[in-house]
Amino acid sequence: MGYERLPEVVKDMKRLHVIDGTYELYRAHYSKRPSKFAPNGQDVKGTAGLMSSLLGLLADQHEGVTHIAVAFDNPIESFRNDLFAGYKTGEGMEPLLVAQMGLVEEAVAALGIVVWSMAEFEADDALATAAVKYRPDVDQVRIMTADKDLGQSVDGDVVIQVDRMRDRIINEQGVVERNGVPPKSIPDWLGLVGDTADGIPGLAGFGAKSAATLLTEYGAIEEIPDDPQTWRVNVRGAARLGETLSRERPAALLYKQLATLRADVPLSESIDDLEWLGAPRQLFDEFLVRLGGLTMRPKRFIG
Repeated sequence: MGYERLPEVVKDMKRLHVIDGTYELYRAHYSKRPSKFAPNGQDVKGTAGLMSSLLGLLADQHEGVTHIAVAFDNPIESFRNDLFAGYKTGEGMEPLLVAQMGLVEEAVAALGIVVWSMAEFEADDALATAAVKYRPDVDQVRIMTADKDLGQSVDGDVVIQVDRMRDRIINEQGVVERNGVPPKSIPDWLGLVGDTADGIPGLAGFGAKSAATLLTEYGAIEEIPDDPQTWRVNVRGAARLGETLSRERPAALLYKQLATLRADVPLSESIDDLEWLGAPRQLFDEFLVRLGGLTMRPKRFIG
């Protein structure tokens, strides 16, 4: 799927790395790494883990970070919750994680990295907007998540997804190999198949293959005929799927809307603002005292 990471960075290549900080906080908090508590007794395992991960990324010569930003869902709810009652919320979120939502944003800022804290929008919307807004200014935008919904932002080899856990990148061909459809059809695919992580149910009976077959032919949910007898492709269970789509097309279009990432988030920074010059030494040192220390330090400081 896609191809392996490039073995080395081309000299003077300008790369923008954009990261879903909420996902990384979750991943660090629930990882197998040892527990960590700040001097005040607060559980900071997720925050410390995210900082260590970012420090590793900044030091990774294969990634060659030159520009970087991290987006957070704070709160978890967004405008999509007004569109669909079943969309994901922060309900049931572990209190230890909730308590770190503000702290982790301070942690990223202490590394000298731009923070996008989302309220109306979601972190993924910020990443999608960044891929459009800053693409003309860099050689490559690297979206640091393998989440399927970000596949819609992939464009050739210029805007790609990076799956660091599996040590691979996903370009436009990689999206097709993974989902069976090109990036532009990812919202339609998710509208039919659903996305349990986001609370999008999809339509009953539609699987990854049947949805991909129809969307490869028709491109969008709106273009799939109601009558399956007129479909130009063979799909298993076509009669049943056609009946479902005909009856529930408005729901499918709503799910597609929920899965469509916004590219109009008001990100005020210029590309120069996103350049990583190093961690502000005093801010970093002060934050480390609050956190209770880290085993890693930035490779360079400013101030």
